[in-house]
Amino acid sequence: MEIALESRIPAMPHAFSNLTEFATILTALPEIDPKAMAAASDHNGQLTKPPGALGRLEEIAIWYAGWRGEGAPHVKYPQVVVFAGNHGVTQQGVSAFPAEVTEQMVLNFQRGGAAINQLCRVAGAKMDVIALDLDRPTADFTAEAAMPEGELVAALQVGWDAVDPEADLLVVGEMGIGNTTSAAAIANAIFGGDADDWVGRGTGVDDAGLSVKADVVRRALARHSDILAHPLQVLAAVGGRELAAMAGAIVRARVARIPVILDGFICTAAASVLERQMKGALDHCLAGHVSAEQAHHAMLDKLGKVPLLSLGLRLGEASGAALAINIVTAALECHSGMATFADAGVSEG
Repeated sequence: MEIALESRIPAMPHAFSNLTEFATILTALPEIDPKAMAAASDHNGQLTKPPGALGRLEEIAIWYAGWRGEGAPHVKYPQVVVFAGNHGVTQQGVSAFPAEVTEQMVLNFQRGGAAINQLCRVAGAKMDVIALDLDRPTADFTAEAAMPEGELVAALQVGWDAVDPEADLLVVGEMGIGNTTSAAAIANAIFGGDADDWVGRGTGVDDAGLSVKADVVRRALARHSDILAHPLQVLAAVGGRELAAMAGAIVRARVARIPVILDGFICTAAASVLERQMKGALDHCLAGHVSAEQAHHAMLDKLGKVPLLSLGLRLGEASGAALAINIVTAALECHSGMATFADAGVSEG
């Protein structure tokens, strides 16, 4: 099943046709513009406030300006893309909900009835929903790789194509019953430790369900032990199409110099693959929030990302990152809209 975008985005020419070519893109990502950062920092120092009075908002504004190449930019066209996929590992009893809920929630997104729809409206963000073959779940990764390389590349390309070139801030989110188990397996493979360190309650599994999830992750990593040192192959082995699509979108945003706000545990797991494949691949990303999923905080620590919000959210579907759009927008409105001391005729201290 393929569900159309709410707003159709024209497909871009394929930038890669295999995993090697995608990995090559990661070796040549654009860097932040130091001249734009310097201009933004200088402008910030002239605004009618004591130095550092707006705290982290000032850092966000200067960071954003560096990626957009402007000394005093505004956020005008934020985009939220929610990717959906189904997981064969649900056969192992890792979720409190059946796989059919993925499709039902996608329809809810399209009708405007989900939390993310309301949060996008509040943030003034365009929202797109892309479902990836919901009638064809990935393989049960305790028995075989979740996706062969061709499927992984296709999902990465879906994410790449989903980024609106007019966007100036991107949020990617997900919906997929079973995907917290996939994310935990990725985190365990990428960062090490034991499965218990990375599994959480997801949709609300009980203690017995939590134990099942940990066992599934251990068996999966044992099954795929020969590829654990290769992050993109980890994504193929224990990931999902929606996680791969998020990764593809994050990379496309970097190439287009569009800053990204990361969502919760699942989005961060997908992004972690990129950072482990190429250090610095997430320099254009902020952590929107830290979720109630127990391992999200540890994952953000490993990535060196300090979340903007901590509200106990565990919904997914880009909800925490969508909320954080308002923080980034506010930072830029202060930075680019405030008067300077000279403009206001105020004496500097």
